[in-house]
Amino acid sequence: MTASPADLRARAEAASAGLPALMLSAERLAASLTAGLHGKRRAGMGEDFWQYRPAAPGDTARSIDWRRSARSDGQFVRDREAEMAQSAVIWVSSAAGMEFSGGPDRPSKRARADLLALALGMALLEGGERVALAGQPPRPGRLQAERIADALVRREILTRDDDAPASDILRPGQRLIMIDDFLGDPAPMLDFLGRAAAAGVQGAALQVLDPDEEGFPYGGAVLFRSASGALSHDTRDASGLREAYLARLADRRASLSRAALNAGWHFGTHDTGAPPAQALLWLWSVLEG
Repeated sequence: MTASPADLRARAEAASAGLPALMLSAERLAASLTAGLHGKRRAGMGEDFWQYRPAAPGDTARSIDWRRSARSDGQFVRDREAEMAQSAVIWVSSAAGMEFSGGPDRPSKRARADLLALALGMALLEGGERVALAGQPPRPGRLQAERIADALVRREILTRDDDAPASDILRPGQRLIMIDDFLGDPAPMLDFLGRAAAAGVQGAALQVLDPDEEGFPYGGAVLFRSASGALSHDTRDASGLREAYLARLADRRASLSRAALNAGWHFGTHDTGAPPAQALLWLWSVLEG
């Protein structure tokens, strides 16, 4: 069913109302990181010292670090680290389950994922990188942060339980960050990581869960139903399912972690009951390597 113009306008107005709060929260979170310039970790024309190396044929007398060379029998060159703009693409799941929150005292998984995506984007942009949400062209600058924020608050949650990035977003030389609960069918995501490895694309995958999904604090008679309603399970002894649930969650994480490792990626976890700065710091550290 196609939404009416009035429905579309109402949704647009609701999204716009949430934009200032998201921008402010993300700015505060991003400020907890020191951006600086992002080096490519190879010799180049940057300002930061990288390493000393023995002089080789072709090195000029001007390139020799005579002070360092005086402390040994050989001659050494002071290499600097190349500093050049990189690009990063951030994919945030729109699966129906991302709307879940186990309590009014904590955000939904979607809200936390959006906050982390925007704060990370702001920090990378501050460091001179080109950044975009998946499906958009990476650009630098403050205006790009506003574009990212607007796209995050306006995107619609899917009616299905699963979501996965399209393989056509893979571009050699770009870094990719994926944020999802990874509770749906793992096959598309595992296939995507394999394609990323083949394309030489590196990145990080962050699993965001609610504390209730982490600890399974249920007991007695409970009707479990997926966000889309496609799956359901009725039990009279929910506590009896806890051990099996936790084991399957551990297996899922182990599978994703192995796939990420094989692809040259990083896999991490975060729950919405923890401070978002912890997850942002992890993302920053693995991207900066």
